[in-house]
Amino acid sequence: MIRKATLKDIKPIHKLISEQAKTGNLISRAISELYSQVRDFVVRTEDGSNNVIGCGALHIVWEDLAEIRSLAVRTEYQGKGIGSELVRVLLDESRGMKINRVFVLTDRTRLFERLGFSQIDKNMLPHKIWADCIHCNKFPECDEVAMAVSV
Repeated sequence: MIRKATLKDIKPIHKLISEQAKTGNLISRAISELYSQVRDFVVRTEDGSNNVIGCGALHIVWEDLAEIRSLAVRTEYQGKGIGSELVRVLLDESRGMKINRVFVLTDRTRLFERLGFSQIDKNMLPHKIWADCIHCNKFPECDEVAMAVSV
């Protein structure tokens, strides 16, 4: 089941993101930042429980641009389509908000290509590079690909 995150989900979301950040797949997020952004998040839970096994956020950048960020699935659940489900829900949310374009920085290009995203030049996202990427341990030698989709 995918649903909007609640305040009770923030600690499990933080744990999940922190675990993925250790592998270099995500930027680590402070728990205080996650509490302030709870409205951005959706979570995937195990059937019939509140056990968070995946999460993702739709961060609004401008009136017509949003970013999918903090997309994470617990290791033992990866490869089962959960990441794709989360992205689809976030894209539906962006459509409902009349956001025209959604982007992501990722090393999982095949996942996003299957969902209609295409590669774009990172230089099209200078606000993103300086706002968040400067805090990443990969900066300035980032190996992630910028991708976007029109919705």
